[in-house]
Amino acid sequence: MKDNKAYQKIKMLYTRLKLMLKPPLKKPRQPKPAKTYKPQVFKEPQIIAFQFIGGKIGAFLPLFRDLDLNLQKSTLKVSFKAYVSLTLFIAILASCATFALVPITLFSAFKIPLLPAILFGVGGSLFAGALSIIGFYMYPIYRADKFKRDLEDELPFTTGYMAILTTAGVSPEKIFYSLSSMSAPLTISIEAKNIVRDVNLFGLDIISSLEKASKRTPSERFREMLEGLISTVHSGGNLAAYLHEKSKQYMKLKRISLRKFSDTLSVLSEFYVALLVTGPLLLVIMLAVMAMLGGGSLGALSPNLILKLLTYIGIPISSIMFLIILDATSPKW
Repeated sequence: MKDNKAYQKIKMLYTRLKLMLKPPLKKPRQPKPAKTYKPQVFKEPQIIAFQFIGGKIGAFLPLFRDLDLNLQKSTLKVSFKAYVSLTLFIAILASCATFALVPITLFSAFKIPLLPAILFGVGGSLFAGALSIIGFYMYPIYRADKFKRDLEDELPFTTGYMAILTTAGVSPEKIFYSLSSMSAPLTISIEAKNIVRDVNLFGLDIISSLEKASKRTPSERFREMLEGLISTVHSGGNLAAYLHEKSKQYMKLKRISLRKFSDTLSVLSEFYVALLVTGPLLLVIMLAVMAMLGGGSLGALSPNLILKLLTYIGIPISSIMFLIILDATSPKW
């Protein structure tokens, strides 16, 4: 019996020791989840600029105080701080790039000494920064003016269309909804969409929405038409007769503006021929003769360098400026 008990104890100890020395069971490997492809999102330039210098432009905001209203009138969907951040960010980049590229280009391509090339780089960087700021400052003004001209060009036809709908008994809310959903790309549709948005999304009544649009629009004629529309609705007058009369009035003004534009176009054509055709031709001939005679250099600017600057920089920039002026004065219709 004692031997059997001793044998049983030894067997139990052996079993425990075997279990302790036995390696643990490995867990089966779980399959790795498939990698999901995340599309790369490209941020807009104003967002990148605001992230870099948005918190450091507080001292510069008073210098751009007139820009906020111009941004609203130009229908640019950019906040005031983000646009100022983008303006200063692009000005800094343009200045640094010009300061780096101009001396290298002048020294390597045009064989100008290093010190004058660096001085040209400093002056060019200051000019590039100032030009960038002026360009960004003037762009909303140009957009607002273009939006105003396009809006006033469409007013004779828009008011006529509104008069027809009013005669058929359509309410003002439905009229602007119809203008906002037109298939043709019209400028008036932008203003109509804003009015419909204020009514449907922000819960304003049609009168409050029209008053808000009259304060926001850059066009004096459109503001006058909206204010007259509000007064007619308030007084219970004949809205169809008012819109018919406005359509006739705007059509007369459009005829007058087209006559004025024909006179302006003749003056612009004479300026173009004198400044961008005859003037550069005379300068090219004069500089070519001066280069052949070996004189006429203006400091570090030789006749060959002046000719290249005129050909590759002066004439293209002047042509672009003339096209901008022509676009700013020409009617859409």
